[in-house]
Amino acid sequence: MAAQGIILHRVNAPRTIRSGVFIAGTDTGIGKSVVSAALLAALNAGGHRAIGMKPIASGCRETARGLRNEDAELLIAHGAGVPDYAQVNPFALPEAIAPHLAAKHAGVEILLDPIVAAFAALSTNYDFVVVEGAGGWMVPLSDSLTQSGLPRALDLPTILVVGLKLGCLNHAQLSARAIIDDGCDLIGWIGNCVDPHMDCVEENLATLRERLPVPCLGVLPYANAPDPRALAPHLHAAADAVTAARQAISHGSPGMGVC
Repeated sequence: MAAQGIILHRVNAPRTIRSGVFIAGTDTGIGKSVVSAALLAALNAGGHRAIGMKPIASGCRETARGLRNEDAELLIAHGAGVPDYAQVNPFALPEAIAPHLAAKHAGVEILLDPIVAAFAALSTNYDFVVVEGAGGWMVPLSDSLTQSGLPRALDLPTILVVGLKLGCLNHAQLSARAIIDDGCDLIGWIGNCVDPHMDCVEENLATLRERLPVPCLGVLPYANAPDPRALAPHLHAAADAVTAARQAISHGSPGMGVC
């Protein structure tokens, strides 16, 4: 079955609902959750009310309150207020494997409607929702849904997290190209130092700045036990970009709409 298609059209009317950003990554395990939590801390420190969302999470643990995911809990811990967990993480899957396989093994079908409804509910109480994707950009979510369906359905711009390690130049350029080719609005990238022994970090960063078609919105240094609040000052540019994207929409600048 072909991946679910979403027809896009240009919208010129002012839109102020559904403000936020989608956080994509060059791979799994490159720190999307830490970056998302640090961005939440930066937005909230700037006087906004921001909350995180992890629509699809594999590797959840069983608790007395149901399945819980540590990435979703990290986002809740660094957001404003205490949202309903089911709104933050509509699809909680027990096995720590690719989401379409984890869902299949759990007898669950990942659908857009519950995600859109949860996002809409969060959006009514917060200025911004930071939505963290699952794995890398091309990971399938179901037989009929790919990662690109999420930011398009939620009408969100995308920021790409680049895990700074050997191979990141290739991964970042391929991911950026795929995001743009899928019709999504890529507004910038964030570098995250995940390998403390990586050679030529600054030269690699210079190459990424030169070759990626969008600006660098921050670089997080390596930390053995990263503290999102301590890392937030590195993401002021990212917070400004998210705020600017909302202001551009509210002032009626042309954007991508979903129909």
